[in-house]
Amino acid sequence: MHGDDFHVYDTTLRDGSQQEGLNLSVADKLVVARHLDDLGVGFIEGGWPGANPKDTEFFRRARTELDLRHARLTAFGATRRAGVKAADDPQVAALRESGASVVTLVAKSHDRHVELALRTTLEENLAMIRDTVSHLRAEGQRVFLDAEHFFDGYKANRAYALEAVRTAAEAGADVVALCDTNGGMLPDELADVVHEVVGLGVRVGIHCHDDSGCAVANSLAAVKAGATHVQGCANGYGERSGNANLFTVIGNLQLKRGMDLVSDAQLAEMTRIAHAVSEVTNIAPGSQQPYVGLSAFAHKAGLHASAVKVDPDLYQHIDPAAVGNDMRMLVSSMAGRASVELKGRELGYDLSGDKAKAVVDKVKELESTGYTFEAADASFELLLREELTGVRQRHFEVESWRSIVERRPDGSMVSEATVKLHAKGERIIATGEGNGPVNALDNALRIALGRLYPELARLELVDYKVRILEGAHGTDARTRVLIESADGEREWGTVGVEDNVIAASWQALEEAVTYCLLHAGYEAG
Repeated sequence: MHGDDFHVYDTTLRDGSQQEGLNLSVADKLVVARHLDDLGVGFIEGGWPGANPKDTEFFRRARTELDLRHARLTAFGATRRAGVKAADDPQVAALRESGASVVTLVAKSHDRHVELALRTTLEENLAMIRDTVSHLRAEGQRVFLDAEHFFDGYKANRAYALEAVRTAAEAGADVVALCDTNGGMLPDELADVVHEVVGLGVRVGIHCHDDSGCAVANSLAAVKAGATHVQGCANGYGERSGNANLFTVIGNLQLKRGMDLVSDAQLAEMTRIAHAVSEVTNIAPGSQQPYVGLSAFAHKAGLHASAVKVDPDLYQHIDPAAVGNDMRMLVSSMAGRASVELKGRELGYDLSGDKAKAVVDKVKELESTGYTFEAADASFELLLREELTGVRQRHFEVESWRSIVERRPDGSMVSEATVKLHAKGERIIATGEGNGPVNALDNALRIALGRLYPELARLELVDYKVRILEGAHGTDARTRVLIESADGEREWGTVGVEDNVIAASWQALEEAVTYCLLHAGYEAG
């Protein structure tokens, strides 16, 4: 489906930004809009101009800074106030002057909301819908209407909810999106209602929240029942439990229902775009998110791995490459020989024959003491190299290290670390400071090696996790540290396990640096 046949409508910048802890600047919104345009969505709802200065500024800057190739920018706002003409309402004026060719109006379709929230009559609410839609249409803008709380309103007063839809369509609204604002609908009952509204001859859209865990399923059911406009948010963002995840909706409609919503090349960018948006919002991407999650095509159990080795399709519902994702083999104590062979192949090593058994045995031995390699691919690769060659990969030999924390008289805390090591025939002593003992060790290690290995200047620690392992107690408990690192081109994880959290951190740090140097092309001893 191309052109105007079916609408993929994104509301991340407006409804999605209502999520707790999500706060987008104007610059952030512009970046996210570009990513969504790259995906090929049809409409991007930019916000509510006139309701807050940030959204007004966004639409002002979008005129000159946002060159959309696929999407049309949409302004969101409400119908006019009761007792005021649409032409005289300042909020409606902000929509007129936003520069957006499309306006989405939110309107009440639930009788109790009209009387209790708007504090007006049912007749005046219909007049507000009619007047605002027809006014904006006369001003040359295309109008969609979000029928807020429609499904709850339908249950409470079916005739009035349907009359609100009819009024909007007769006034010139191109689409009336039925909103499951409270997110409480289930797919079968929602589909029946959508089918009835479609029968009125109105172009129907769907806008679902996920409070019952059915936002995506409800959206798909609505499309099956005749809706030709579907709204959602990147990564399922939104207040409370979020909105329908637009990436999941697109994946299901295109790959399961055969609908031609975006090009194959755009669909293959979906995983990258999902993660890029997560970087802007500063919300960690959901690893188990369908289609685009890091774990969406990850296999851990030995039984799965054996089957995947024969035919990946046996345990995967699609080819991950279709959405820009990858199959991943997770190496763990549950892993069998097939898991390790496939992981080795993924990393470029041949583990056929008897080579895999020694690696499997080593992994299980280490995991019994607290190690985990699921999120530590780099540590696993170093282990793999050592098992295959009998030599531990080293670019430096550590003589000693120490880290101290000092509390000063003014109440401030400072950490200092010293490392002594040998590299390229030199004995090096370096000291670094940091905002904690691990940060100080990291800085001291970089200072020690930076002159000999300038590539370490690009190394960045992007995540640090500590877990006290079960089976131990108190302050002497065994500790696991996972560190995620990046160099601008790739990301990798390393793991350290010791009785002391600083020692475990040092182990993971040392392996992170070793892996970085290994992939920078330096020969290891």
